[in-house]
Amino acid sequence: MAICEYDGTSAIFPLENRLLPINIKPGQQDFYHIMLSLRLLTIIAGFALAGSASAASIGIVAPQSGPYELLGQQVRQGAKAAAAKLGLDVVEIHESCEDGSGGAIADGLVAAKVSAAIGFLCTETLQDVLPPLKAAAIPAITLSSRAPILMEDALKYGWPLFRLAPSDRAESDRIAEIILRDWKGHSIGLVDDGTIYSRELVDRIRSSLEENGLKPTLADTMRPNQEQQVALVRRLARTGISHVFVGAERNDVAIIARDAGSENIPLTVMGGDAMNAANNPVPLAANVLAVTRPAYDTLPSAQAVAGELRGAGIEPEGYVLPAYAAAELTAALAEATQAQSKPAPEILAGGTVFKTVLGDLGFSPTHDLSDNPYRLQRWNGQRFEPADKAERQ
Repeated sequence: MAICEYDGTSAIFPLENRLLPINIKPGQQDFYHIMLSLRLLTIIAGFALAGSASAASIGIVAPQSGPYELLGQQVRQGAKAAAAKLGLDVVEIHESCEDGSGGAIADGLVAAKVSAAIGFLCTETLQDVLPPLKAAAIPAITLSSRAPILMEDALKYGWPLFRLAPSDRAESDRIAEIILRDWKGHSIGLVDDGTIYSRELVDRIRSSLEENGLKPTLADTMRPNQEQQVALVRRLARTGISHVFVGAERNDVAIIARDAGSENIPLTVMGGDAMNAANNPVPLAANVLAVTRPAYDTLPSAQAVAGELRGAGIEPEGYVLPAYAAAELTAALAEATQAQSKPAPEILAGGTVFKTVLGDLGFSPTHDLSDNPYRLQRWNGQRFEPADKAERQ
């Protein structure tokens, strides 16, 4: 930004991005007053023109320190890489994830007049951010929050919250759809690990199956974090179960699959989104199934960008590519807002689809992703790959 200052005896003019002091001799003050005034008018006019044609801006709300600093870094890396490519101005705001911190964050976003704000890894932030963003017509795009109550409040009060993270309902809907398609005619077991998340997931799956005329043979609860699950595997075999969905952490599913193999029990094992985790301490056996989101860097739409990021020393993992997509969406949304003369949240809620590194993205009237991102995948011994049918090979 060019800066001009004048104190009556000296002036500072910008010259090739440097500040050049000019000494003013006695009797020349009037001349330099005139010259300086003209210069100031020129700069002010330049600012006005720049403001009228300024680039859209994106607010990046993510932790810059604390236990979630690494995740926040992924968000910033992805969003800033896209912003640099698309010409977006960037406003970075620290997300402390503390209760009551959202008000100050909202003030910063509103003052900066951002086109959209992305990140929001913590539900605690969103509670206080959303009402002021509604008044300013600034959409908040969370990359991770799945809190159903928060979204219910957002829809009730008209808050501009949109989720790139799929809802819990999307996971259970896809799992039930695959079981109904591929497991009819088999003895089916549903197992949860007793946690609230897994129990509710399995309950939704069971309800959906029974509503469509498929009643599981067995529903059971396992003890998680055990060194072996032989007793569970034998119980499934005695009941005649040949196909089982396990709502549990990846390591527990790996132990079940391992013990079924050691007991020579032919069991088709499928897990949920929790399977998208590190392959340790017990490695996952080949052919175990999972209904989860594909690794983003494997998507055809992400190949070129993933290569560019790696070339820049950024590994496209975690939130990097979702943040990149959110920045792409922000840039396209800013253009659509100007072209249609509509508020940005209204355009998003209207189902407009935007091309991004994650593919075509749009939102349903409930502000969730319009396309369910969960896919059936099979572990090939190294990583998950797309699968056509939920059967062991």
